[in-house]
Amino acid sequence: MTQIPDRLGETAARNTLAVNPLIGIRAGDFGAAAQALAGAVVKQPVNAARHWAAYAKELGRAALGVSTLAPDPKDKRFADPAWQSNPLHRRLLQAHAATAAGLARYIDASSLNARDKARAHLAASIYVDAIAPSNTWLNPTALKRAIDTGGLSLVKGLKNLVHDLRHNHGLPSSVDKSGFEIGRNLCLSPGNVVFRNEVLELIQYKPAVAKVYSRPLVMCPPQVNKFYAVDLSPEKSLVRYVMSQGLQMFVVSWRNPTAAQRDWSMSTYVQALDEAVDVARQITRSPDVNLWGACSGGMTAAAYLGWLAATGQKKVASIVSPVCMLDTSRATDSTMGLLASERSLRALEASVKRKGVVDGCDLARVFAWLRPNDLIWNYWVNNYLLGNNPPSFDILYWNSDTTRLPAAFHADLLSVFRDSPFTQAGKLEVLGRPIDMTQVDVDAYVVAGSTDHITPWKACYETARVYGARSEFILANTGHVQSMLNPPGVAKSNFLSAKVGESGPDEWAAGAARHDGSWWPHWMAWMQARSGELKAAPRKLGSRKHPAGVAAPGDYVMAA
Repeated sequence: MTQIPDRLGETAARNTLAVNPLIGIRAGDFGAAAQALAGAVVKQPVNAARHWAAYAKELGRAALGVSTLAPDPKDKRFADPAWQSNPLHRRLLQAHAATAAGLARYIDASSLNARDKARAHLAASIYVDAIAPSNTWLNPTALKRAIDTGGLSLVKGLKNLVHDLRHNHGLPSSVDKSGFEIGRNLCLSPGNVVFRNEVLELIQYKPAVAKVYSRPLVMCPPQVNKFYAVDLSPEKSLVRYVMSQGLQMFVVSWRNPTAAQRDWSMSTYVQALDEAVDVARQITRSPDVNLWGACSGGMTAAAYLGWLAATGQKKVASIVSPVCMLDTSRATDSTMGLLASERSLRALEASVKRKGVVDGCDLARVFAWLRPNDLIWNYWVNNYLLGNNPPSFDILYWNSDTTRLPAAFHADLLSVFRDSPFTQAGKLEVLGRPIDMTQVDVDAYVVAGSTDHITPWKACYETARVYGARSEFILANTGHVQSMLNPPGVAKSNFLSAKVGESGPDEWAAGAARHDGSWWPHWMAWMQARSGELKAAPRKLGSRKHPAGVAAPGDYVMAA
């Protein structure tokens, strides 16, 4: 029993909302997926009847105890031996497996087009996960727990359910927040805010070595989550790793907007980022910086680079862009690409314009239903059936600390998804200037995760191609957040690396070099080669013009 929260924590690292701007999915879009499945029944009733008969026959075999169906051996929901040894549980399990297999066969055999088939499979998977017998009180693990605790697990589970109905919009809580506090056991890297404007705070971190490289690294995080994913616990802190390697580091902390900031747009964020870059340049006396931008922060960084090229300014020497899609026409493998339609995008844009902001809590709830087995039913079993507390896991805490997106910026992100303007010269205008990414002249280091379902790796590969032939592409064997939080020493980590070329992603992967371990040391060698000469580390942070202010992680990150 005690291992279940640990397993949930591991699952969370793979399935957090993370830094993805789920900007184009509404709750109603799930209905379109269900309609695709229903449409197949209406269009081909004879085919539906034939599959129904086959399904009924397999259910009968399960009821008689002669079915040979079995779940995927990797499906942890049915790991308890009682699912196989107990006749009732085995029948329930096989009936569930028959339902899943029957729906999948029916959809595959239907006349739906490829996109509608994929949408129908999504609707079917959500339904099948919801009716799993492991989600009921017949779950043998839950029954044993109730007996072992004398029924106390049932009482605790009921209390957890009532709490979530009142305080968590009816969804199971995914994290025990009581064990975490920013500044106490999160965001502990030493530094100071050296600049603040209406949109952001800029944090300079204290060097951890005697000599540092002259060209600083400025990190532009996503706007949809707070920046401290890169500074969680010390052992997985990207900030601490960077500081230990001699880089001078500045990190942007975005202000959490309200409806009063509804007019903040991509240009607003680019202008604020430019001010932050100028501050980092002034403090370090470097003519330019290296820039990091992930997900929506990567889109902002790309827009900034395009604007710099359009205005003839050279302030950035290289770009590091983890899990970021710039060529969104290649994003059809993502769930957003699957569900979003022109009609739904326009409806969403109009709704957000009325409200002034997109609330991160709403994004998280919708996202949970995209992966319900991992993000809903796991916690349902843990919290309610077993009567456990939600897991205490730092990534989950960060994931629950959501932010808002201003309506104008949200509309710009919708436009990026809809029109893929980074691949079309003049399609995107930033601060009054049309941008052309072919004019951007920087080295690029682009990272993706092979199991990332939010920003699929083949779409991220196209990001590297947007930046040109000098781009290095890295494919880690992890998911979305883990692609970034991949410190040395993590078991079973490996990655592929190679320059991009004219070939497609599969051809790239076939010829790429494979490395064991974290990609961080590989990146650091690349980064140090582009960070200038070594010099004595500054004795104090900031400068006369931009003195060190409040201690890291600053004030903006504290705002709800």
